[in-house]
Amino acid sequence: MDYAENILQTIGNTPLVRLNKITSEVNALVLAKVESFNPGNSTKDRMALKMVEDAESDGRLNPGWTIVEGTSGNTGMGLALAAIVKGYKLICVSTDKQSKEKFDVLRGVGAQVIVCPTDVAPEDPRSYYSTSKRIADETPDSWYVNQYDNPSNSLAHYEQTGPEIWKQTDGKITHFVVGVGTGGTISGVGKFLKEKNPNIKIWGIDTYGSVFKKYHETGIFDENEIYPYITEGIGEDILPKNVDFSIIDAFEKVTDKDAALYTRKMALEEGIFAGNSCGAAIKGLLQLKRHFKPDDIVVVLLHDSGSRYIGKMYNDDWMREKKFID
Repeated sequence: MDYAENILQTIGNTPLVRLNKITSEVNALVLAKVESFNPGNSTKDRMALKMVEDAESDGRLNPGWTIVEGTSGNTGMGLALAAIVKGYKLICVSTDKQSKEKFDVLRGVGAQVIVCPTDVAPEDPRSYYSTSKRIADETPDSWYVNQYDNPSNSLAHYEQTGPEIWKQTDGKITHFVVGVGTGGTISGVGKFLKEKNPNIKIWGIDTYGSVFKKYHETGIFDENEIYPYITEGIGEDILPKNVDFSIIDAFEKVTDKDAALYTRKMALEEGIFAGNSCGAAIKGLLQLKRHFKPDDIVVVLLHDSGSRYIGKMYNDDWMREKKFID
């Protein structure tokens, strides 16, 4: 018989799917790494499990303890699956810009969810960074995950996602395109691919209101770049330790409106029901089309599922309210 011992054993080995209509103007073969096939419906399952298992192995996390993490939703889901199977409690701290579906799902899998305001500085005691740290400090027998600076985040993608993409493309990949938030995916996958072939281009997709692109190009952390934005899961107002800027060849910024429109466009044209940052990744790839040649193999990672955005990008009333559609 062929079966998994538990749901955690089904993480990884997600399919690589050719994109056709939405990338018809791109003069290259474009392949999507569809990470919504993971059991928690996002690429974050990989690093969530890796962070938990590494913390177990070195004694930072002990049986029966409480896991505490600040999350935009997907890492929380991955942690919830690990917590259920392994017997931990979970407290997720998030921001009020995230979709209601994310919070409903997290509560549905047993997590306690605390929602903080988005439009405050990271060092503000009300921010989800500060709140998650405080809760971890105040909770007996707890472990604060800190996905932004936890090296197990990028290591998961170096050990798993990168080798999968290399194998699936038979080593022919020429470009890797992915949205950047904590930096674990781009840095882990990028490190593996560059070690295999240093000529592979690693491109990060950023959003307006985030500091990544300017910092990468100038080395300046410009607070004037920081302002509230709608796109979920990518961009930051801090510099996570998991973002290895030396591995990234360039950043491309995508507007909130374009990210939302291309999220819907992908569902309609490719039948891939993906999340908000996936739309940003696709639009960023299209903005970079001048760089591609006919023999290139471009892999774009689609981070999560559209099921987390039913009330937002896939809702006409919400899209009209944001003036993204007429």
